[in-house]
Amino acid sequence: MSRPMHDKAWPRILPFALFMAVIGLEEGLRFLDNKGWISIQESALLLLCPLKPLAALIVLVLLRRAYAELRWADLARLGPTLGAIGLGLAVFVLWINMDWTYGALSEPPGFNPHVFPDGVLRWSMIAVRMAGAVLVVPVMEEIFWRSFLLRYLINPAFAKIPLGAFTWPSLLICALLFGLAHHFILAGIMAGLAYAWLLYKTKSLAQCVLAHGVTNLALAVYVLHTGQWIFW
Repeated sequence: MSRPMHDKAWPRILPFALFMAVIGLEEGLRFLDNKGWISIQESALLLLCPLKPLAALIVLVLLRRAYAELRWADLARLGPTLGAIGLGLAVFVLWINMDWTYGALSEPPGFNPHVFPDGVLRWSMIAVRMAGAVLVVPVMEEIFWRSFLLRYLINPAFAKIPLGAFTWPSLLICALLFGLAHHFILAGIMAGLAYAWLLYKTKSLAQCVLAHGVTNLALAVYVLHTGQWIFW
């Protein structure tokens, strides 16, 4: 007997939901601090950052058997893998060079590790931030956006829809929502369209994770080199 659709949906939703819940907690505390209703240091708020990828990682590991569509063996295909790497770098280049006059909710606070004193704590926070952005977030987001939501928008019985099935409404709605989930909306829409295109071409969620991870790795290196913390 096949599993009910909700049994297949929640493992793909829960890691993302927990990640967003911690973001909501951080933003809520920052809002209260700005209003003067509480007093909290920026360094204390940034200490919540490791909690976001950690919560998602725990769920991803515990529910790893539920993600049958994530086939890491796909990365052994040299051509698509090189293409995914190239796409990830292209998204990074566009992300840092797009016109930010439009499509920004607000200037994000960013993650500036220099609020911590130089030493073990600062470098530990940098390492955790990079590991989360490169290793956890791409898996969590691609499972939610490209595996679950892109198919759910075609049919709520999403598991019956082949991975990489295309419709214009699902592509555009998913890309728009992906953009709205980021401070820089237009850049997020661009990235959502790019990763979805890669899925349509390769039918491989692992290639999307790779491209997403490459984008985030390049962005992390760029931010650390330039100090453009708003991109982090």
